[in-house]
Amino acid sequence: MSHQPSLYERDFHAWAEEQARLLRAGLIAEADLSHIAEQIEALGASERRELESRLKVLLQHLLQWRYQPAKRSSGWAGTIAEQRDQLDSLLRQSPSLRHLLPDYTGYAYPKARRAAALETGLAPDRFPERCPFAEAQVLDPDFLPD
Repeated sequence: MSHQPSLYERDFHAWAEEQARLLRAGLIAEADLSHIAEQIEALGASERRELESRLKVLLQHLLQWRYQPAKRSSGWAGTIAEQRDQLDSLLRQSPSLRHLLPDYTGYAYPKARRAAALETGLAPDRFPERCPFAEAQVLDPDFLPD
């Protein structure tokens, strides 16, 4: 006997709509609770990945701004502003992520340092081994390093 694919496997969107309908109707016993829990966990992981990704790009451009002043551009400034705006939105929508900032800055910084070195052509050791920016500076829409 062959495995009949579930709605979850065949059409995720239709499955999600059906689960929302069941939950709103209070039909908890009919809902696919295991997959619902899995998807909720995946949403949290996705937000944490976004936090790290935004921090990496922001830190990379802050490093480039500081360590390659002759090449400063409106493009770099725009990227810095955009990443800060996106981080602000993410942290407003999910305030519990704020307490993760120190750890995720620690995860993102080595990647940002490596990316800045590649982008600028400067040796990686030209950039500090630890993030030189305080959390308040990273998030401050008016801060640009000298």
